[in-house]
Amino acid sequence: MTTSQLIHDQKPGAARREGHPGLALTVIAACQLMVVLDATIVNIALPHIQDALKFSTTDLTWVVSAYTLTFGGMLLLGGRAGDILGRRRVFMTGILLFTAASLLGGLAQEPWQLLAARALQGVGGAIASPTSLALITTTFPEGPERNRAFGVFAAVSAGGGAVGLLAGGMLTDWLDWRWVLFVNVPIGILIAVLAPLYIAESDRHPGSFDIAGALTSTFGMVALVYGFIRASEEGWRDSLTLGSFGASVVLLLAFAAVERRAKDPITPLRMFADRNRSGTYVIMLSLAAAMFGMFFFIVLFVQNVLGYSPIKAGLAFLPVTAAIAVGAGVSQRFLPTLGPKPFMAAGTALAVVGLTWQTFVTPGSSYLGGVLGPMLVFGVGMGLNFVTLTVTAVSGVAPHEAGAASGLLNATQQVGGSLGLSILTTVFGSASRDEAKAQLPDFMAHASPEQKAEFLKSHELPAPWGHEVLAHGISTAFIPAAAMAVLALAVALVVVKVRKSDLDALSGVAGPAAG
Repeated sequence: MTTSQLIHDQKPGAARREGHPGLALTVIAACQLMVVLDATIVNIALPHIQDALKFSTTDLTWVVSAYTLTFGGMLLLGGRAGDILGRRRVFMTGILLFTAASLLGGLAQEPWQLLAARALQGVGGAIASPTSLALITTTFPEGPERNRAFGVFAAVSAGGGAVGLLAGGMLTDWLDWRWVLFVNVPIGILIAVLAPLYIAESDRHPGSFDIAGALTSTFGMVALVYGFIRASEEGWRDSLTLGSFGASVVLLLAFAAVERRAKDPITPLRMFADRNRSGTYVIMLSLAAAMFGMFFFIVLFVQNVLGYSPIKAGLAFLPVTAAIAVGAGVSQRFLPTLGPKPFMAAGTALAVVGLTWQTFVTPGSSYLGGVLGPMLVFGVGMGLNFVTLTVTAVSGVAPHEAGAASGLLNATQQVGGSLGLSILTTVFGSASRDEAKAQLPDFMAHASPEQKAEFLKSHELPAPWGHEVLAHGISTAFIPAAAMAVLALAVALVVVKVRKSDLDALSGVAGPAAG
């Protein structure tokens, strides 16, 4: 049989080179790594971006928020698009859009150009990310093989943030800040080329796009996150802050009403009828909120207090990736035997310990005792949880709703991260201002004339007074972070229940989920 005959005999949408599940998983995981990594890779480059494009300090926060807001807000629609149009097709569309936006962002000459590119990156990521998770459910059979694939996917999702910090430091130090965006271009092109070779197209499920649901959920999430971001800058009594919260309530209530009546909702509300799945979403939301805050504030601490360079700061986070991988490996290995609840409980308990430990950080804290120790404990806990939460959220979902289920899981992670970071930043700002007032008398009594002159220009206290302010703000911000993890632990202990059929399905004993 000739090559042309082989191609002709293939089913429409079949992978051109079938029988390579490992390569298919590599392509899917590479997409997820690129999307997750981009949420943190720019963090270390922010001072360079500020100098190059003349951002104000307040506007600079939108370099991160423009991405996370559109990413979290559009994830539900992205998951639904894969169900209706075909997951491989939508996956490739998202990757190409993300790649083009990365190129535009790297070429930006004005602040608005970079912010627009970052928002477009978020849309591309929102299209590709939930589809990539759903592709695992159609590429790998339910049971141990799919669990291993979920383990790889979850480890990439959890460790991508730390890898992004290291990559951002290296690219910024060795090349230029623009390369934190340019680096996505060759990777995205390679993924788009390999996808049709090793990933088969999924069945297309008839349906329509829930535009009203997509708009109300997206703008409702954006308004909620913006309200917290605005509160951190202008206070809780600011009219725009209150207006944002009010708009968010109206839009999210409208979203719930639309979903109850929609013929093809982007978020079938019946998914929340399963207490295990509902509990999974709450745990993911709470832990992601704490995790995003941890990365952000520890980056500030190691660079501004410990004096680490961008590369050294990135290296400081590598052990977290190893800790997450260890936790993910343990949960993936024993999940079919023990079920999800022990790993959810143990993982969230470790997260509580790690975050509580970080509330004791001071200017005199060392890297080993004040940073590495709590991060390792937290990382193992997150590794135990990510695999478990991923498997629980999508197991037993009808094939035509896999995209919506995975999109909702990703949305809770991204929106939780955005909300958490904005909430913790608000607490950090309030605590820092109070500590600065407390430090000011001592500064005026003991500072040199040069330090006083610099303070009049920057309005920021220099070291050692500034280190006291920063450390106090960070330690205070970790208090609500620990509270979020306590909420996750309570849900894991009280809400999640495991049946024998759940364990059978995880072990591959039970048949496919009913449609």
